[in-house]
Parts: sequence; structure tokens; C-alpha cells
Amino acid sequence: MAAAPSPPGDGTTAPPRTVIENCAVATVDAHDTEHAPGHVVVAGNRIESVGPGPAPTGLAHVTRRIDGTGHLVTPGLVNTHHHFYQWLTRGLAQDANLFDWLTALYPVWSRIDERMVHTAARASLAMMVRGGVTTAADHHYVFPRGSGDLLGAEIRAARELGVRFSPTRGSMDRGESDGGLPPDFAVESPDQALAATEEAIDTHHDPSFDSMLRVGVAPCSPFSVSTELMRQSAELARRKGVRLHTHGSETVEEEQFCKELFGMGPTDYFESTGWLGDDVWMAHCVHMNDTDIEAFARTGTGVGHCPSSNARLAAGTARVPDMLRAGVPVGLGVDGTASNESGELHTELRNALLVHRLAGGEKALNVRQSLRLGTHGGARVLGRAAETGSLEPGKLADLVLWRIDGLGHSTIADPVAALVLGPPAPVALSLVNGRPVVEDGRLVTADEDTIAREARAESRRLASLAEGG
Repeated sequence: MAAAPSPPGDGTTAPPRTVIENCAVATVDAHDTEHAPGHVVVAGNRIESVGPGPAPTGLAHVTRRIDGTGHLVTPGLVNTHHHFYQWLTRGLAQDANLFDWLTALYPVWSRIDERMVHTAARASLAMMVRGGVTTAADHHYVFPRGSGDLLGAEIRAARELGVRFSPTRGSMDRGESDGGLPPDFAVESPDQALAATEEAIDTHHDPSFDSMLRVGVAPCSPFSVSTELMRQSAELARRKGVRLHTHGSETVEEEQFCKELFGMGPTDYFESTGWLGDDVWMAHCVHMNDTDIEAFARTGTGVGHCPSSNARLAAGTARVPDMLRAGVPVGLGVDGTASNESGELHTELRNALLVHRLAGGEKALNVRQSLRLGTHGGARVLGRAAETGSLEPGKLADLVLWRIDGLGHSTIADPVAALVLGPPAPVALSLVNGRPVVEDGRLVTADEDTIAREARAESRRLASLAEGG
């Protein structure tokens, strides 16, 4: 790993240190190094040391020392795909496939506004953070006219909760009158979308090593975005040096749509529009053949795998074990909570393993591969593997201390198996950038009851607006 910048300080005063010791440690480094017991030392916002046994003696400026007996420390979880606004429409279209689900929900989503999005983002983030997520990506692509600063609302929510955030400014320019699914007033012209996306990058994107906020470019999908907008979005992202994100190969219907409209499958279409590369990741990628997987591996294109959402909408099972063998970067995603009502990523560790064993047998995916998908794999997909996703000196102090000695886990001797195969493990401590965001299973940066109450009110307001037309 390349040398990281030094921890912040004035050159004479060491940053405050947090010491965690006597715990199992799963570093998820290149060698899957583990220690039982081991220690992690955090200095400021960086990991200073990781190793077996107790922490080094004689450390100065130790402001907190944690006895991690009965716990496992891992890198923080990285969510690669979400739609925060959907928190307000959970539980609807329960027995629908993707296209029927979209048809039912787009008229509701087209009524969102800034207050709703801020409230939904707080709830979505709170649920993930409480379950060990330290970095979250979101794909927001619904921008009804006159709805306010929706991307800014999400960014404000992430800042309030203290999570590392990768928002992607989405877009759609195929409304109902052009054969698309969303109402015309909920889509933009290509020029409007590109101008707003560039403004979002110029206003918010921070490319620094310890950035808390990186913006991406994310037209929604081949069936809701014109070819011209796809091409120009890729050109904009590369001109600005930011990452690209979209939905890809999610359903059989999408593949048929691409072949009928473009004369080629989704992967070939993406390549023809500049949408394959090591600065690109796509959500789902369920229906891919060997040639598609080879193209992703050859170009370094990443995948945000969303097993629960794919199951909820009966989209199918992505060929993740084949992708991993081919060298495709793969991370995990919650997806929007209108298609994964749990809203959690740590449950996806288990679900991914179970889904792929059903499809490919008992050796299709193991517990350590699953943990890697949720940590280092996600960081790689988001272009942040040099900074986070594993516990290594010099990396950012994004980590989670899981309690695994309670009723649900105490008889599972392997700590990683306890985390992945057992029930959701309580989060004793979660640090983002060296700062606590969860303590003893509760948020420390916001009040969960307030978030729940406000989300319920905004969900009802959205339903009322949608019913009124």
C-alpha cells in the first residue's frame, strides 16, 4: 500500500489515541490476517497499529482504552448502492417484479421534496450506521420540478450523522411521453441534468485522502436515460475526475429492452457509451454471461451486489462467485428500502452467503469472502480501497467492534463465522474517521426515536400527496 499522509497534528503534539485490545481482529487485508486476541490503536483519524496480543506499551495521549474481550473488530461496512428516499415507501408493491414495482411507485416518488428526502436520508443512514456501516453510497435520480435541493438534503443528513458519504447525482430524461416509466415532471432534459450534476461536483466533491464526501455521476438506467445522456454523463465524470454509477443487467426484461432498442445486450451497450472502466460500478448485474463477466474483469468495472433486493423483486441471483474468480471488483449494497425493507447491510453478509450456496453449492461463498464483500470489496468498488475497507496502519479509522459473546453468538468459536452466520451482532462501538457514531448499539450523533417519528410523519405526508394526484 502506498504511504498515507500523516495523521493531522501541529507537528509537536501527538493526536489523541484510542486503544482497543483483548479482542479478535479480522483485518481483511490482502492476506486476511486475523489475530485472536489482538489490538487496534487509533491515533486521530488514522489506524496507527494492528497486531496480535496487547497494544504497545508507553503510548502517549491515550484518551480511551477499551477491553474488547468477547468482541470482534473489523473494518467498517461499506454500502455500495442505495436509494435513501425510498425509506418513505417501504412495504408497498409487495408482490411485484421490478417493472410492476416501478410502475406502482414512480407516481408516489415523483411527489418527494427536500424535507422528505432529508428525513428519509437520516432514517436510511441511521439504520445502516447502527448496524456497522461507516461508508455509504446513495443513488438519487428523482428530481421533480420545484422539489428543492434534494442532493443537498442527503449530504446534510450524512454530515449530521457523521458517516462517510458517496452520493451520486442521478438523472432521468425518459418520461412517460418518451416511453419511460416516470411522470414527465419528474425527469429532466439532458442539459438540465448535466448542468446540475456538474454543479453538484463543483459544490460538494472532496477528493482528499480523508474525504467525508465524494460525489459521483449516476444516470439511472438504460431504460430511463437516453443514449446521449449516458455518453455525456461519462464524459462529464471523466473530465471532473469522479466515479460513474448506474443500474445494470438487473432483469431479463432489461436485457430484452436493450436488444430491441439498441441491437445489443446491456454490457455491450454500456461499453459503446463509455460505461465500462475502473472508475465505474453498477448495481445488481444479475443477468450476465461469461463474455459480460470477462468484460467487467478486463476493464475493472465494479459491481454493487444487492442479494436481498434481488430476491424481493425476484430478479434472480447474480453470478458473484464467478465474478470474484474472474477478478471483478464486487461489494455489497442494501438497495432502496422499498425493495429491501430491512435497510441494513450487516444482514447482507449472511444473505449473500446463503443465496449463493443455494445457487452454486456449499463452497460457492465462505464467511470470510462474505465479510470481504462488505468491507474491502465495497471500498474497492467506491475507489477508496487505499484509504478504508481494511484494518492496516495508515488507513482511515473506520472500524466496528461487534459483541459476539452474548446469547446469539457465544457458542460459535470462529468469530468471523459468528458475525456472518449468526444473528445480527450488536455493535459495541463504531468509529468513522476516528469518531464514535455508535456506542452500545445506539446512535451517538442523533436520536433514533426522533428520526423514526419524523420519518413516519413524512411518509404519511408523501402518501397523502400521492393520493391527491
